[in-house]
Amino acid sequence: MKSEAWIFAICAIFFALVSPAYWLISEDWTGTSALVMTTLLATMVALYLGMHASRTDPRPEDRKDGEIAEGAGELGFFPPYSWWPLWCGLTLAVCVYGLAIGAWWLFIIGVVVGTVALIGWIFEYYRGVHAH
Repeated sequence: MKSEAWIFAICAIFFALVSPAYWLISEDWTGTSALVMTTLLATMVALYLGMHASRTDPRPEDRKDGEIAEGAGELGFFPPYSWWPLWCGLTLAVCVYGLAIGAWWLFIIGVVVGTVALIGWIFEYYRGVHAH
């Protein structure tokens, strides 16, 4: 975790140096505020990772004497294929299209079908082949 914290800290320092330089060169409020917010975001992530790294035991890749075999084993749950994100995306597109053309009935249909698709995506691992 410490290496990740250092990467974000270096990015935060870079953005902190670039932000005033950008303002002096361009006098653009939009870009300057975006760079300042990017600086704050990188600082927030660096602080979080740094605090998390100080409270947890170092991972094998964080130690100088760490072996590759120490990192072996199960890394977590990686879901298999799923069709639900496609349906959620399509219903979101229908909702946005309905709002864009002013067809409230199309928006309502998109919300109803989208609710079903979202519930299906949330509960897809509670039934069927991949249930656990």
